[in-house]
Amino acid sequence: MISTQMKINHYDFEKSLFDRLNTNHFAKDLWPIVYILSDVETKTAYVGETTDVYSRMDAHLKHESKGKLKSVHLITSEKFNKSATLDIESNLIKYLSGDDVYGLLNGNLGLANHNYYQKKEVYWDIFKSIWNQLRAAGITKHSIQHIDNSDLFKYSPYKSLTQEQSQGLFQILKSLATGNYKNTIVEGGAGTGKTILAIFLFKILSSQLDDFSFKEFGDDEKEFIRLVKELRCKLPEPKMALVVPMSSFRATLKKVFKNIKGLNPKMVIGPTEVSKEKFDLLVVDESHRLRRRVNLTNYKSFDDGCKRLGLDKHSCSELDWVLMQSDNVVLFYDEGQSIKPTDTPTTEFERLKQNKESNLIPLKSQFRVKGGNAYVDYIESILQEKANIETPKFNSKSYEFLLFDDIDDMIDQIRKRDNESGLARLISGFSWKWISKNDKSLKDIKIGERELMWNGTPDDWINSENSINEVGCIHTTQGYDLNYSGIIFGNEISYDPQEQKIIIKPENYHDKNGKNTITDEEVLKGYIINIYKTLMLRGIKGTYVYVCDPILRNHLDSFIPKYKAEQNKTNVSFKTDNIVPFVNAIPFIDLNTIEAEFEEIHNKSDEKWIEMPRDLEPHNDVFATRVIGESMNKVLSNGTYCLFKKYVGGSINGQIVLIKKTNTGDKSPIYSIKEYEGKGYGEDQNNGYQTIVLKSLSTAPEYSNVVEEEVEPCSFKIIGTFLCALD
Repeated sequence: MISTQMKINHYDFEKSLFDRLNTNHFAKDLWPIVYILSDVETKTAYVGETTDVYSRMDAHLKHESKGKLKSVHLITSEKFNKSATLDIESNLIKYLSGDDVYGLLNGNLGLANHNYYQKKEVYWDIFKSIWNQLRAAGITKHSIQHIDNSDLFKYSPYKSLTQEQSQGLFQILKSLATGNYKNTIVEGGAGTGKTILAIFLFKILSSQLDDFSFKEFGDDEKEFIRLVKELRCKLPEPKMALVVPMSSFRATLKKVFKNIKGLNPKMVIGPTEVSKEKFDLLVVDESHRLRRRVNLTNYKSFDDGCKRLGLDKHSCSELDWVLMQSDNVVLFYDEGQSIKPTDTPTTEFERLKQNKESNLIPLKSQFRVKGGNAYVDYIESILQEKANIETPKFNSKSYEFLLFDDIDDMIDQIRKRDNESGLARLISGFSWKWISKNDKSLKDIKIGERELMWNGTPDDWINSENSINEVGCIHTTQGYDLNYSGIIFGNEISYDPQEQKIIIKPENYHDKNGKNTITDEEVLKGYIINIYKTLMLRGIKGTYVYVCDPILRNHLDSFIPKYKAEQNKTNVSFKTDNIVPFVNAIPFIDLNTIEAEFEEIHNKSDEKWIEMPRDLEPHNDVFATRVIGESMNKVLSNGTYCLFKKYVGGSINGQIVLIKKTNTGDKSPIYSIKEYEGKGYGEDQNNGYQTIVLKSLSTAPEYSNVVEEEVEPCSFKIIGTFLCALD
């Protein structure tokens, strides 16, 4: 069992610590150890690893800030080696920074991401066990899955940089430190890591160097340190800001900066604030969204900014404001994400690139979507009409890319993916008016018999409470990551079979500020294509597509693999009349839509009932449900209908069970089907138990066993034991 391979010991962080360490053989015998220093009152922590815990603790006690911490947790195991402790240290720093409980004193950037023997097979499970024990001790709060999906984790500067990102950061530092360039333009498509590089840059310029590590930059470590010192000499206490043109994404990055030691949410500003004061350094994320005076919703704000700077409001743009207000400018730019006439024209950026005071740094590798550059290139070829009938369909074992004929099927799949991994959302182009903006009783979008609503909030919509039931637009998703995106191509885009090209229907495009003043239909088409291209690069694990226009759908059918609805067909029969509960019918519980406590569901008047299988004896403890996802596909494939019997006690080791968890950090309980192995389980589920292993029986590598340590009965419950599949 993994629990015997790892232990966490708590000590008071004071001089008496060394006497107590004498009873810890891992400390005495110089084993590799991971440790956490913490203080509950100040909510401050530091993570480290060492083979000489005595000298390391002595140094920390003498340190100005670490010496004020109150507790130390030593994490030890006979399985630990230097590679393992470096990896666990790295993961603890990354996940603690995303947990939003403790502020970290660690200065490390670009943490270890190296491979070593049994990293995935053994040590990831050990790390999950460590994390769960820390949750039990109150050191950590949220589940790993919850943190993985959080913006704080996605944009954390404690995560690893790839080699290309490291080189990009190196080139940015060099461009700023040498003073040879006034403007640094970092150009890369969606998902190439532009935002994380911006945050890394701010972290470097805001952290103390005495506790800073550049080890992960390898042979370039000394050069990185030299450049940082040179830049700090040039800008010793820089007045700097991260300019984010989109208000929703700006609010998100303010939250990220609030939770990173050394950074401040006031560092994240909008373009209007640029016009009010001078800066030593301005970094602009999504600079393609800087505005000009065309189709604005607030002309006065723009005009006032121009007046403050003495610029002609009709000929300048917010890009001019940035260049005027700082001698050091870094622009993160993607021409392909300019989506409306308000955006600064690409010609201005092209002119700036040609300026001898500008340095251009390209980013090419895709880090968001698991389909990689091949998927990005494929999307580009389809939407820019470079693909033809002979182009092979994109196919990847690591990325789901599917075309749906039925909108209900796509919505169903998006909800299932959201239940599995979170952050699965519907997104669309502007093919419907936003009539529910002032009247929530109205539905904006009608596709066949299906009615849907636009996003209910413009700010941080993806993480809002009801977003799974709504449809987002480009303005609420640009800059954000999703696990799965369901893209609805609206009626403003179609295909001309004779001309063999994508066409648009301006009368069906309902973003007024996106089309007013445009007289050239090809220009509007360019913006609409950019919108869909940007939307189709949101999904990390997969992109689903539904196309309203039948001609365009038929065209895209040649390029996008088709979702096969028959995969989920079943012989299960639902009863709607002559129902005699638990005699000729058993209740069906949809794990996607549970709102009440599971135990209350049998009393609901709108219960769904499945016809009783002929070979099953009537029993009021039996119910049916449906498998969601691929975590058990060696035994039960996705969509399989199953019979379960309500669990009332007894040994269940080695059995498949339906589990309810309520300590996940999410508002609602999570239900899952797994193979169970446990120790110390009480007959009535009310006694404490020590260790639980929830086994995923899957061919998919992303599913691994979950180890729960010292689980409290109130946060974990066995609902039922598996009887058989109904299909």
